[in-house]
Parts: sequence; structure tokens; C-alpha cells
Amino acid sequence: MSHGLNLAQLEAVNHLGGPCLVLAGAGSGKTRVITHKIGRLINAGLAADRIAAITFTNKAAAEMRERAKQLVGRDAKKVLICTFHALGVRLLREDGAALGLKKNFSILDTDDITSMLKDCGGTTDANTARGWQWGISALKSAGLNAAQALAQAKDENERVTATIMARYEERLTAYQSVDFDDLISLPLKLLTEHLDVRERWQKKMGHVLVDEYQDTNATQYELLKLLVGERARFTAVGDDDQSIYGWRGATLDNLKRLPQDFPELKVIKLEQNYRSTSAILRAANNVIGPNPKLFPKTLWSDLGEGEPVRVVDADNEEHEAERAVARIQSLRTISPHKEWRDFAILYRANHMARSFEQSLRRAQIPYKVSGGQSFFDKAEIRDLCAWLRLLVNNDDDPAFLRSATTPKRGIGHTTLQQLGNFATQYKLSLFEALFSNSLGATLPARAVATLHEFGRAVNDLEYRAKHTVGHEAARAFLTEWLKDIAYEKHLVDSEDNEKVAAARWTNVVEFCDWVAGRCGGQIEDEAGVQTETERKTLLEVVQTIALLSTLSEREKDQNVVTLSTLHASKGLEWPHVMLVGVNEGLLPFKMDEESNRDASAESLAQRLQEERRLMYVGITRAQRTLAVSWLKRRKKGRESVPGMASRFIKEMALDQNTVKEDPREKLRALRAEFAQRATDQAAQKAAETP
Repeated sequence: MSHGLNLAQLEAVNHLGGPCLVLAGAGSGKTRVITHKIGRLINAGLAADRIAAITFTNKAAAEMRERAKQLVGRDAKKVLICTFHALGVRLLREDGAALGLKKNFSILDTDDITSMLKDCGGTTDANTARGWQWGISALKSAGLNAAQALAQAKDENERVTATIMARYEERLTAYQSVDFDDLISLPLKLLTEHLDVRERWQKKMGHVLVDEYQDTNATQYELLKLLVGERARFTAVGDDDQSIYGWRGATLDNLKRLPQDFPELKVIKLEQNYRSTSAILRAANNVIGPNPKLFPKTLWSDLGEGEPVRVVDADNEEHEAERAVARIQSLRTISPHKEWRDFAILYRANHMARSFEQSLRRAQIPYKVSGGQSFFDKAEIRDLCAWLRLLVNNDDDPAFLRSATTPKRGIGHTTLQQLGNFATQYKLSLFEALFSNSLGATLPARAVATLHEFGRAVNDLEYRAKHTVGHEAARAFLTEWLKDIAYEKHLVDSEDNEKVAAARWTNVVEFCDWVAGRCGGQIEDEAGVQTETERKTLLEVVQTIALLSTLSEREKDQNVVTLSTLHASKGLEWPHVMLVGVNEGLLPFKMDEESNRDASAESLAQRLQEERRLMYVGITRAQRTLAVSWLKRRKKGRESVPGMASRFIKEMALDQNTVKEDPREKLRALRAEFAQRATDQAAQKAAETP
């Protein structure tokens, strides 16, 4: 079971008796440790259904699930492997009644929250509402409710945010809805205030493993403490050098507090890196060196010295993009077996992708932009999710409003406004209000009839979804439903471009196939092999949909160059990486005096430390080669201003290992590329000649 683990990994896997912190440096095999520890716990006699492994993304959870299945077989299905938010949903579905929540509460998406906050704050400006949303999210992540936030408010902006938060909380309660932050804060409240619930969950959790522990916020840490209780059977796996999410509430204080809150804590360091060459790791260790250390460690590798890290200076953004493309072509010419998926271009901010996209297109090199629009953010998918959410929770007013008007069915704005006023007056949800006997005194008979028709359709769909089991039945149900509401016609009518309408309809079909597939039953893979999976009702599947932000489970590994922000690249790796735009003002981001007049010395120091960790993450994505480029002149707004190499380039301390990119190399690479193309074309022509 523990074959192939090094001594530090073995120590982490075999420590079962108490709290354990595994400091897993980049590329040191942390997922391997977690999955092997799951197997070790089962072998030691702990029931699989009493083990929980918690991570931060659906993709990471899916990968961990697959690796655990390969290692421990069928028992892996019983292990609770999920995100923090999915765990929160499970807690609230099972025991949320203690907080006044129905089992079929709704999880609001970003659009719903923005719309609700506009109403709460009396504004039509989406940016203002989003600002409140960020503020409220930060307050919830810090464990504060509206009353506490108002008591602690330091200025007018904070008082306004706290006041709107109070109205927002009232709406959430009335609509039987929660947002993503509530999926952590409400379970924390549940376990804090209800001893019987806490004790029951502590018995369920025989051992808890937490991946990416450095990314936890204050409420997640408190939730973990309540789940593990005094027995403290947990394993936290993380790396303080890769903590790059301070802007969304993650705090290194959680690492500091572990030894204080759990004096018996066993700390184990994983320092052997299985990903990168020594040259790359040396640059990474040097960059992270100036940061203060909670638990000092130094990564090392036995993969050999490897190629020196290259530093490239470029005249401007376009020149930098051309040189990046030339490097890709050069490396593929030297070694033709390299695939496009072996290359990644990483940058600090999304807007920096444009020039690289243009250059890659010109060179006819396939690419993808990682971290682009989520499949679930597409309007057509949000439309369908609103309908499905309404089936689960009739009190979900935002879902009601979207479903009643998309596609159009004769329910206009005036009708909805009057229905809303009626619902508010009698403290009803919109769905409850439309069936009220006294609604006829407020609305014309024709409007009431249209609303009743919509209400009956929702009730009918809900009943059928509750009794639809397995993927074949679910697919038939969804196909018939789309036909009934004429959704394809709605897409065609709302788009001037037929191709766009067709593409949106393809998304709809793909979404429905994916939802149906999650209902289980006999599933056939690409090889035609039949597998029996757990059968679920369509309504059960729909309850989980609001948690999913991507369709990563269905995505195939594409043979394309990856363009990605540094934040989105975390947890990934490529043989060849180009880290671009490494300039002062970009990485580190805006550390100049003008941008930070009101910032304290302490907050500036913390920001610089996080930016340094971001650089470290970028460097450690590379397996075999790394090139770091900076701009002599860069765009700032509409102007072109002189650029300065980032301090992080100097901190890499490359010295004699630095290789300046020779422009002649680009010329040689291009000549080789053209020669190869000519050879290929000649060979193809010869093959086609009869």
C-alpha cells in the first residue's frame, strides 16, 4: 500500500494517533500522501464512511476520488471526498432545520446575489452592488454577522455595507436561500449552537484530511476545529510558501494557530520535489527566501541540474509575445515529439493574455485560456439552472423571476411587480403568493390565470423530477421539458446570428446530457464498456448543481498551449513554462508609492510577501525549462511607459546560470520551422500523387 513513498511521506501516512500538519512543498507528492493515508486508515480498521478528505475545488476533489479508487478500490466510494462548500451543503441538508432551513433550500449564484443587493441598497448600478457583495463576503469569511459588522464599522462605507448586509440576511431567510459564504458560516453556527448536532458529526468524522490547508479562512478553521473535537484526529496538508489567496480571506494565521490550539501536533515536512530540475528549484528557493518563515524548508530534487533558467527582455508586449511563440517553436523543432500541451504561458492578470493570443493565432498554434468564462456562467445554462432550482425550492424568488420570464410566457414586469408587492405585504414567497385566493383583488383575472398556468407547470415538473430515476429517464424528461417551454425557439428568436444560437443550443444539450449522466444507472464509456453507477432521482441531482462552477469532470485533455493567470495555475504543472510580464508594477503588483499612500507599512509588507509567493508558485509550475520575461516599455492605460524588471528576477539569484535569450536563436528556430513545413508539404504532396 505504501510502495514508492519516501521516508517523510511514510511518516505522514503512518501518523494516525493525533493531529498532523504535513508541510508539502510544491511538487512533493501531497495528493499521493492524502490518498495513501486514506488507505492506511482503512487498513488500520477505520470505516471508510468515517473518513473525510476536504479540498477547495471540484476538480481537485474529482482527481482525489479517482486516485483513491485506484488505491483502495470500492471503499473509496464510501469516503467523503468533497470541497468545503459541498461539506457545508451536506451539513445543512441533514441538520439545517435546527437553524430554520428547509432541506430544499436554494444556493444563490452571483447574478442572483447582485440583483438582490441592488434591491437591498436601492441602486441600479451593478458595480456598486458587487462592491457590497465583496464587502459582505469578507465579513462572513471573518465570521461576522450584520449586527457585529455594524458594531465594528470604522467609517461610513463600512456602516453602509453592514446595513445592507442586514437587509440581505433578511431576504435570504425569507427566500430559504443561502450564498456560498453561508455554506461555511451557517454550518459553523449550527455546530457552535447545537451540541447534539456537533457530537453526532464528531462521531461521524473518524479522521479528517484537509488539502491546501494554507488557503483556509477564519471560519473554515473554526469549522474544522468543531468537526474534529477534542480527539483531534486530522491531517492538514499545506504549504505556507503557496498561500496566494489573502485577497479572498485565506490567512496564514491558521497555520500559526495549529501548534497553539493542538499542542500534540506532529509537523512533517515534504521537501523532495518530484516535478522540477535543480536549476528551477534553486531559483524558487531563492525567491521565497526573503519571506518570513513559519516552518522553514528547502525544496530539493534528484532530477538533475537541467537547463538554466532563462531571462528574456522584450521591447514591448507584442515583442514579448513574439519571443514566447518563437521559443515554443524552437523547443518543438529541437525535439519534435513535444506536444502543444507541454507548454504554458503564465501572467499576473487576465488582460495580459491578449497579445499572446494574437501571436499564437498568427503562428497557427492551438491554445486555450485557462480560467475563462465558466460553463455555468453562460446565460443559457443560468436560465436552465434557475428552472431546476425552482423545482427544488419553490421559495427561491430569484429563480422564480428568471424562470417566469425566460422564455417569455406572457408574464410581464408590471404583473411581477404587483405580485412582488402582494408577496411582501403578506410575507409570502412569490410562488406561494401566486396561489393565494386574494391575489385576484390585486391583479387582473388574465394575469392571475397566466401565473396559475406557470405555477401548475412548475408543480408538475417537480413531481415528475422527484420520480425520474436514472440517466435514460432523466434525459427523456429534460428533452421533453425543453420542448414544452420552447427553449430552442427562444434562443433562435433572441439571437440575430444563427451560428451563435446554434452554439448556445449545443451548450444546452450538453448540459442536459451531463445532468442526466449524474442520475446514474447503466453508463457506457467511450470504449463501450457498461458500468452500473448509483441511481439518483433528477431532483436529488438538481440539489447539487448550484455548487458546481465548471464542467471539469467532462473536459478532455486538449493538446493545446495553456495561457493562464498565476492564480489559476496553482496545482498544475507543465514541462515548459514561460513566466511573462515580470515587471515592477505587474509582479509585484502596484507596490509603488503613488498606489499605496494610505497603506500601512505592515499591510504593504504582507502584500509584498504574497506577491513573492505568487512568483514562487509560477516558478514551481515548470518541470524541465523555465523562461522569465520582462518589458522595457509597457502599456499603462493608453500610454507606453518605461518598464523595470521585477525585483523578483534579481532575487532568483541566477548569476552565472542566467542565459540571455539570443535573438539569433529566434531566427534559427524560424528557419528550422519553415524548413520542416516545406519538408512536410513535400512529403504530403508525394503521398497524394498517384
